[in-house]
Amino acid sequence: MIQLVFQFFKIAVLLFVLPGVAYASVEQLPAHQHAAMVPSVAEVSQIGLTERLGEKLPLDLIFRDENGKPIRLGELITGPTIISPVYYKCTNVCNFLQGGLAGVLPAVKRKPAEDYRVLSVSFDETETPALASKYKRIYLDAMNAPFPEDGWRFLTGDLDNIHRLTDAIGYRFVRQGEEFIHPVASVVVARDGTIVRYFYGTTFLPKDIALALLEANEGKVGASIRTVVGYCFSFDPLGKTYVFNLMRVSATVVILCTGAFLFYLILTGRKRKHPRKET
Repeated sequence: MIQLVFQFFKIAVLLFVLPGVAYASVEQLPAHQHAAMVPSVAEVSQIGLTERLGEKLPLDLIFRDENGKPIRLGELITGPTIISPVYYKCTNVCNFLQGGLAGVLPAVKRKPAEDYRVLSVSFDETETPALASKYKRIYLDAMNAPFPEDGWRFLTGDLDNIHRLTDAIGYRFVRQGEEFIHPVASVVVARDGTIVRYFYGTTFLPKDIALALLEANEGKVGASIRTVVGYCFSFDPLGKTYVFNLMRVSATVVILCTGAFLFYLILTGRKRKHPRKET
């Protein structure tokens, strides 16, 4: 019984207390536009994000990787995957979003390219693999920590594949000249392309990334671990972050400890009633 309580706390602590975590609310940035860009009424209705949790991405989409090689989306989504729609020439929030990922990924205690992958996907059909390769180097270098090349891929594509992906995510944007008005969000999918979680804004918490990847890690995580994680943490749809269920966990631990103590008293009481006879 005592070992069960210890294991329960161990899993909770490993997921909740991660290095460098600041327990602030995730920044909410529903849409981004540059100061000189004023969308029309018709354009405003076209911008935004409709969550499609539980739906699947089309894995037959073809993009180009950083080296210009055509690659099918299903070849990259081989496990839990974070997808960030961006455009590389963005001088503002897209840089902050990818910089936020670069700052937090080294603190996520899972192996990139093996346990999960990150995809930056440009929704600007005019951007090239050479530009994607340039920004890949910028963000990998910004990590100041080893990170495998295959762990974070930077993709470009044609308009048809881009729109099929963004439509599947529920992500709507509008071009204005060389710039875009667009939501600021990332999506987490399972290995079969199922959408399991959205993150909004440019700020990420290690525990949020770790728990979302755990949710998406179908086929690798046992049901008992998923049950404990679901019991210890709840996803707050308003704050877009995972909240530790302090009252629920505390009450459970108190009950378990009380039960273990009573069991100990009963067991020791029986031993005293039946002392061992001396020979």
